[in-house]
Amino acid sequence: MSKTLVEAVNLKKYFQLGKGPFKKAAYLRAVDGVSFEVRKGETFGIVGESGCGKTTLGLMVMRLLEPTDGTVLLDGTDLFRLKGNELRQYRRKLAVVFQDPYSSLNPRMKVKDVLKRPLKIHGVTSPTETRDRIESMVKSVGLGIEHLDRYPHQLSGGQQQRVAIARALILHPELVVLDEPTSSLDISVQAQIVNLLLGLQKQFELTYLFITHDILTIKHISDRIAVMYAGEFVEVSDVEEIFTNTLHPYTSSLLLSVPIPDAKAISIKKDLSTKGIVVHGEPPNLLAIPEGCRFHPRCPFAADRCRKEEPKLLERGVNHKAACHRMSEIDVSSFTRELWETVRISS
Repeated sequence: MSKTLVEAVNLKKYFQLGKGPFKKAAYLRAVDGVSFEVRKGETFGIVGESGCGKTTLGLMVMRLLEPTDGTVLLDGTDLFRLKGNELRQYRRKLAVVFQDPYSSLNPRMKVKDVLKRPLKIHGVTSPTETRDRIESMVKSVGLGIEHLDRYPHQLSGGQQQRVAIARALILHPELVVLDEPTSSLDISVQAQIVNLLLGLQKQFELTYLFITHDILTIKHISDRIAVMYAGEFVEVSDVEEIFTNTLHPYTSSLLLSVPIPDAKAISIKKDLSTKGIVVHGEPPNLLAIPEGCRFHPRCPFAADRCRKEEPKLLERGVNHKAACHRMSEIDVSSFTRELWETVRISS
């Protein structure tokens, strides 16, 4: 088993809202007690609907957002205890690629200046080393030397994201947080960027924390997957296990929601829908999280216990955790197994 690079312990982030002289403060529980570890060299994927807290979680791992509670250990060092120059040294080990490449790049800086800035901040001031690193990195991400003198608006969306990736990797970090790095791109460009990230991971021996709402993308790139719902993890497993032996109804609903242009797959989905198995509705308001299991208002299998008692994320098999009271009674993987076998055959 690979060495643990990152360990998050009981991470929480509550945002205070609406406090005033005559108004009691309310707290939005964006992340509510999440623990996980990321092994060196792997891609750990976090998937869930918009608003479930996955981006907030990624920002805390980067220490771009201070937690309400909990710790993040990088190589055994608590990031939230570091200050000053010690924190600056550890920041070299962390990098992030954001969802929208255009808004994450300074529109007044040429590509060469965008890539030069992190080197200057972290003390790489030798002109020769700076030039060599920049030229080597733009070639690694599939751009040419001619792109160095262009501004972000002179590049396509895919090229902008390649620049953002080059900026993230230029200091040779140990962990890269990828926050929806393909969702704002055309579908053909998405595949190119995912394949680029896989190639760069091998070339530079990188570790990824990959955040997305697209479970198909995360299947292609990840080694392990955590499914997040309303600020909590509800299932964590190896990538193949979570697709073939799904334990949580919410994970099953994510798999069934994927648009698949196949006649047999469409027929399977329709049949499941008529049986009332497909999940409907919206995630809960994080200002007023329901009692018991957070998924129970939408779950077709909810029982009285689900409405009263919150399930714990426990080991349910080899490298497989899930939080559901009824998983031993209901085989939710049977609803998705035939569908995914169809997908494999058609693809």
